[in-house]
Amino acid sequence: MANYTAADIKTLRENTGAGMMDVKKALDEADGDLGKATEILRVKGLKGVTKREGRSASNGLVRTQVDGGVGTMVEINCETDFVAKNPKFGELADRILAQAVAVEAADAEALLASELDGTTVKDVLDDANATLGEKIEVRRVARLTGERVVSYLHKTMPDLPAQIGVLVATTGGDEQVARDIAMHVAAFSPSVLTREDIDAQTVENERRIAEETAREEGKPEQALPKIVEGRVNGFFKENVLVDQPFAKDAKKTVAQVAKEAGAEVTGFARFKVGV
Repeated sequence: MANYTAADIKTLRENTGAGMMDVKKALDEADGDLGKATEILRVKGLKGVTKREGRSASNGLVRTQVDGGVGTMVEINCETDFVAKNPKFGELADRILAQAVAVEAADAEALLASELDGTTVKDVLDDANATLGEKIEVRRVARLTGERVVSYLHKTMPDLPAQIGVLVATTGGDEQVARDIAMHVAAFSPSVLTREDIDAQTVENERRIAEETAREEGKPEQALPKIVEGRVNGFFKENVLVDQPFAKDAKKTVAQVAKEAGAEVTGFARFKVGV
C-alpha cells in the first residue's frame, strides 16, 4: 500500500507544478517522502531538458510592470495552454519580470545572462523546464521610457493569462488617452510609430507593387500617380500607429486624438504570445 495520501499528491503538485502521474511515480519511488519525491521530479526533469530544446513553445503569457516613466514587458513561453495557466508558471513569470525590472533588461539575452539568487535566469528556466515538464523560455523583453508610460494586458481566452501586452509612452495629456491608445495598439497591431520608422526601400517596394498592380488591373495611365499614392497611404495606415484610424473614432487618426488631448505618442511596444 502506498505510503502517501491524496493530500500529499496535492501538495507535491502545488509545489512542483508536475503532472498527476509523474507525482504519483515520484512518491512511489520515494516511499511517500515529499522531499525525496521533489528531488526525483527535479532530477528526472533535468534529464529531459536537452530533449525539449527543439520543441516548439508557442503558448505562454505576457507580463508588464510600470514604475514612473519606465515600463518593462516580458513574454514567457511554454508548450501547452495547460502549463500557461498553471499557478507555478505564473509565479515564475512574476519572478522573471521582477528580475527584468531590477537589472533594467532591454532584451532577452541580457535578462537570461543576469544573476538571480546565486544563479542565472537561464538556469532558473532550466529548473522550471524540469519541474513543469515542458520547454520554458523567455522569448522577448521590452523596456520603454517616457514622460508617461502605461501598460495594457489583454486576454485572448478567458481561462488563460494575458497573451497580448502593450506599453505606450506619451508626453502631455493624461493617463486616460494614453491607456486608450494602448488598447488601440493591442487591437490594431501597428508595426512602427511614424512613417519615418519605415526604411525607404520598403516604401519604394510598396510603391512599385502598387504601380504594377494598377497596371495589371488596366487602370488609366493618367490615374496611376493618384492610385499609387492612395495605396501607399493605405500601407501607412495599416502599419504606422499615428496614421491608423483610432479604434474608438475611425474618423480621426491616433495622432489627431492624441493632439486633441494635448498629448503626443513617443513610443510603444506590443507582444502577442507566439507571434
